[in-house]
Amino acid sequence: MIPDTQGEEHPEEAELFEHHSFEAASGQEPLRIDKYLMNLIRNATRNKIQQAARDGNIRVNDRVVKQNYRVKAGDVVKVLFEHPPYEHLIKPEAIPLDIVYEDDALMVINKPAGMVVHPGHGNYSGTLVNALAYHMEDLPLNSDNRPGLVHRIDKDTSGLLVVAKTSQAMANLARQFYDKTTEREYIALVWGNVEEDRGSIEGAIGRNPKNRLQMQVFPDGEQGKEAKTNYEVLERFRYVTLVSCRLETGRTHQIRVHMKYLGHPLFNDARYGGDRILKGTTFSKYRQFVENAFAMLPRQALHAHTLGFTHPETGKWMAFKSDLPEDMSACISKWQHYTRHVGDE
Repeated sequence: MIPDTQGEEHPEEAELFEHHSFEAASGQEPLRIDKYLMNLIRNATRNKIQQAARDGNIRVNDRVVKQNYRVKAGDVVKVLFEHPPYEHLIKPEAIPLDIVYEDDALMVINKPAGMVVHPGHGNYSGTLVNALAYHMEDLPLNSDNRPGLVHRIDKDTSGLLVVAKTSQAMANLARQFYDKTTEREYIALVWGNVEEDRGSIEGAIGRNPKNRLQMQVFPDGEQGKEAKTNYEVLERFRYVTLVSCRLETGRTHQIRVHMKYLGHPLFNDARYGGDRILKGTTFSKYRQFVENAFAMLPRQALHAHTLGFTHPETGKWMAFKSDLPEDMSACISKWQHYTRHVGDE
């Protein structure tokens, strides 16, 4: 634990990494350290600097200082964190980006299936963040210290997400997601014939205590975070259903978990049991048909179709739409053909 006592030397130097270092000029008038650093660190906010001070991560002349310390001429000011600087961790990579929209404040990206959004588990290559780092420098950090990311979608989910290019845009967009004023529609193909034409799924989502790679619904809310998904049936294909899902919250794996909870796991969602034949006949011809559909769409059938939010600078409503990618569109066409041409079995 880093002591938060002005003037106390830090005993755990080896566990921290230097991110910034400045020497106050000879003419420096006494100035609060949070204001001093705001003038020098691009995309820094006063709140983040003050939090770094509270965490004991700011030092002057190798001593931890509080946020009200006044910098004076000759002071050597350093900012340290428990992780290496992201420019060392995240190597910019010339990965093509499908940029739907871009201005000085933000970008809207159409992410392909198979691309990880941010580095993790020792993998710092090939992610959307690596591509963003190549596209531009000094992306602001979110509350999890991840550059540019306002929200995320799973590796094998395709579709739209917004990236902040400034700290102001990050804070504004994050607030919109928190206040549930954004609009997000996903298209999903799920197992089974969804009974109601439309409905809502409510149930707190938390990590599965028996399988840390999965999330699950805790219907009594004794664990997890509140979550709500509104769905509407778009088309029925006998043994699977095409649905539109609109998120009111944005929990990890929310649609995948909620649809499984409803009894309709996503088609070919290996993590939640959708990569097996869950509905249909026992005929070998049908089994081969489904296996061919799995091969055609080797991931969960989920696409972030639309995204809407208020522009953080202009105040105008922005709305974007992404067409279904080829793999998901082809799989749906295959089920449409099956429904039209196969008689009752």
